[in-house]
Amino acid sequence: MAEAVLREQMCLLARSLYERGLTHGSTGNISARTEDGGLLVSPTGTSFGRLDPGRLSRFDADGRHIGGDKPTKEMPLHAAFYDTRNCGAVVHLHSCHSVALSMLREPGETFLPPLTPYAVMQLGQVELLPYFMPGDPAMGAAVRGLAGKRSAVMLANHGPVVAGKDVEAACNAIEELEATAKLVLLTRGMGPRALTDGQVAGLVTKFDLEWDA
Repeated sequence: MAEAVLREQMCLLARSLYERGLTHGSTGNISARTEDGGLLVSPTGTSFGRLDPGRLSRFDADGRHIGGDKPTKEMPLHAAFYDTRNCGAVVHLHSCHSVALSMLREPGETFLPPLTPYAVMQLGQVELLPYFMPGDPAMGAAVRGLAGKRSAVMLANHGPVVAGKDVEAACNAIEELEATAKLVLLTRGMGPRALTDGQVAGLVTKFDLEWDA
């Protein structure tokens, strides 16, 4: 995809997420791989509702900042996904339902039960990571510690991060994460019927997903 088109697409998708309340204020960040192996990244302190295609931070294939505004302080988090997975985009939001659910879980617990096939297909297993101060490089180290096994993580008391094959896929997947977190909260204490182990196994096999037995 031509860089100019990618810049427009990133801003369009970010604005859509913002306008539907999936992130707010100047929260969230988004990045995407360019054809030459570099990155386009949302600048620090900017709103998803008002990103300027011409001011996105530009990195070359060696990770040098070569243009645009100063990038998000969460660059170590984005870099960790690009370095450990074959992905084309990373999105991080501060979406309310997923953050709320993270406050009711402990790291190591299942974050999202398999309530629908779509969450399994688009996200695989979502790893709940401990709390880190925003911008802490340790977040990137925690993602690297997963050795590329997860396309989606939840930062406790902070927000979800999802990597995808391209920016549209990453945005679709993070929306699925938020929708599933909402379903979990809506059915909390009601004993909802999740997918069976056999149904999950069928999805894992058919779509070649990463899922721990």
